[in-house]
Amino acid sequence: MVKLAKYLKPFTVMIIGAIALLFGQAMSDLNLPKYMSNIVNTGIQQSGIESAVPEAISEDGFALMTSLMKEQDKAIVERHYSLVNAGEENFIDKYPLLESNNVYILKDMDSHAIEELNPIFGRAASTFIQVSKQLASTSSDEAAPSKEMDMSNIDLNELYALIPVFQELPADKLDEAIAAANGMDSAIQIQTGTAFVKLLYGELGMDVGKIQSTFIIKTGLIMLLIALGGAAAAVGVGYLSARVGSGVAKKLRRDVFSKIESFSNDEFDKFSTSSLITRTTNDITQIQTLIIMGIRILFYAPILGVGGVIMVMRENNSMTWIIGLAVALLIALIGVVFYLAMPKFKIIQKLIDKLNLVSRESLSGLTVVRAFSTQQFEKKRFDNANQDLTKTNLFVSRVMVFMFPAMMLIMNLITLLIVWVGAKQIAESAMQVGDMMAFMQYAMQIIMSFLMISMMFIMVPRAAVSAQRIAEVLLTKLTIEDPAQVKPFNSDKRGIVEFRNVSFHYQDAPEDVLTNISFTAKPGETTAFIGSTGSGKSTLINLIPRFYDVSSGEIIVNGVNVKDVTQYDLHEQIGFVPQKGKLMSGSIASNLRYGKKEASDEEIHLAADIAQATDFILKDEAGFEKNISEGGANVSGGQKQRLSIARALVKKSPIYIFDDSFSALDYKTDIALRHALKKYTGDSTVLIVAQRVNTIRHAEQIIVMDEGKIVGIGTHEELLQNSPTYLEIALSQLSKEELQ
Repeated sequence: MVKLAKYLKPFTVMIIGAIALLFGQAMSDLNLPKYMSNIVNTGIQQSGIESAVPEAISEDGFALMTSLMKEQDKAIVERHYSLVNAGEENFIDKYPLLESNNVYILKDMDSHAIEELNPIFGRAASTFIQVSKQLASTSSDEAAPSKEMDMSNIDLNELYALIPVFQELPADKLDEAIAAANGMDSAIQIQTGTAFVKLLYGELGMDVGKIQSTFIIKTGLIMLLIALGGAAAAVGVGYLSARVGSGVAKKLRRDVFSKIESFSNDEFDKFSTSSLITRTTNDITQIQTLIIMGIRILFYAPILGVGGVIMVMRENNSMTWIIGLAVALLIALIGVVFYLAMPKFKIIQKLIDKLNLVSRESLSGLTVVRAFSTQQFEKKRFDNANQDLTKTNLFVSRVMVFMFPAMMLIMNLITLLIVWVGAKQIAESAMQVGDMMAFMQYAMQIIMSFLMISMMFIMVPRAAVSAQRIAEVLLTKLTIEDPAQVKPFNSDKRGIVEFRNVSFHYQDAPEDVLTNISFTAKPGETTAFIGSTGSGKSTLINLIPRFYDVSSGEIIVNGVNVKDVTQYDLHEQIGFVPQKGKLMSGSIASNLRYGKKEASDEEIHLAADIAQATDFILKDEAGFEKNISEGGANVSGGQKQRLSIARALVKKSPIYIFDDSFSALDYKTDIALRHALKKYTGDSTVLIVAQRVNTIRHAEQIIVMDEGKIVGIGTHEELLQNSPTYLEIALSQLSKEELQ
């Protein structure tokens, strides 16, 4: 994976942008539970009253609250409030009680004043609860406040009647009540204080219902905006991750394809075609999927998980041990799954290679399969490969199928545990309902982050295997490379091909396939190669365009060693017709122009005439625009050879190589083609590999090969006299009379 990291560098800005958006999305998701908690705690339980600090309070209410405070707290409160006498017209509309009673009004509603006064009023309200409990336990007076007090049904006049009792309360009793109040959770103190504020606002004649609805609507709108922001961030992340994933996949495919195109036959011997196809398609798709999901999940999950833990610790840390328990269970589950599934991911890609290989061989060789009636054998072969892949995929799928329900079970059990523990803390006034609900959501977010990470654990191993397979192709050291210092061709020796003591052996082969090969092929002449099967003819021909490099010796083209020029320049000098004709999908015209895009219609028609292809081309109504299917499957072997020859002729190269390219032609067509070819290639060097003596008997130079060595060089007549090997081949094909 690290070896392919450089492909992410051009997309650094996009990745940073995506991560920034992920932070925005995570902040959105992490803040929604807090606002939901505010709606429950403040909007519903506290009737929309956000703090225990009343913005206005009646004179009796002020006396009641300050009677439950320490002197220093009382002094702070008195400093922040000013007394407004009854009848003050500026405030009557907002506080109707002011028509008949004096009212204390908060001088400044800024955040600093609220932060200073909020704990004081909250503590005073909680102190009232504690004092009420003391009085209820020590007095049978029905006027004493009830221990189980319902704040919504309290009569303020009854409370105001107790002001003298609170004012005369012994200092130690008041201190004891205040100490007990301090032992309560600060959020519970504030909630108790807001209950008093609600009563006090009701006394003032304020619309408490409007306060509540305003708070809920305002908070709901904030939540809506946050949710929309999170959704926009998610869309942005999806877009950027898709751009990055697609861009990396595009560059990888381009580089892998370019690398494969630069392979020599040595490299193709290491990688099967089906494996290269899988690496270029399926493996790169795995990397693309990992990048897209990785940006969206691999970065997001830790942000969400860590953020959830921070929010839990900030809001309420009394139940954090539940989060720890959930995380421990999830890590154990993911570890087991990873241990079981990881080895299988390494096997899956190899099994896909095998399945592609079997499929490709069966489909491309369908004619042979039918000819030998081996359909059942091929079906069984395909079924075995398919079954192996299916079994491995099923094993991985079963492990995954087990994991997700297990995680959901853990999630649900954790939810039940939070409700059970949270309910006890609510009953003990140690937690608010909204806080428990928020904690539950944060716990789910933390668990979901681990669930998302587990999904990446599924994808990463398989993508890592794919990345390794892609890297194998990209990091393959080429056996044939262009030189650092390029030499120009010698124009005075155009078309001359010379072998100087050339030997060659395949990589890791114990023996040479070609040994001490030396000859010169000149312009205007035909040099032919003949010999028994396996004598090294095609191997020798493949050395000229550097499909393989010589093991020793030199090959000189146009007066320059082929290793001292670029492969492109070398191939521009050669019109090559391979042993097996290869046609590309497209029209006949596009195939003939494959080596020379700018060739005119006259040039391709002339090449087709020389290759004896015009007749069968024009028999079809589409003519030169006839569509050629993949691999030339809709033309015969002889037609394919003739089109391959015409394609090479269009280039008008100084050197033509025909690697047994006339084998599928009938005798009459062979003769006609060779006569036309001789005129067309008059000034070019022609090298022909052939099996038939009739095809090469008029060549200026015939080279006889046997077991990788030259055993005869000369004309047809000279070799009949001097080469027993050539004479044996000739007599096996022609009678003595025909040889004359």
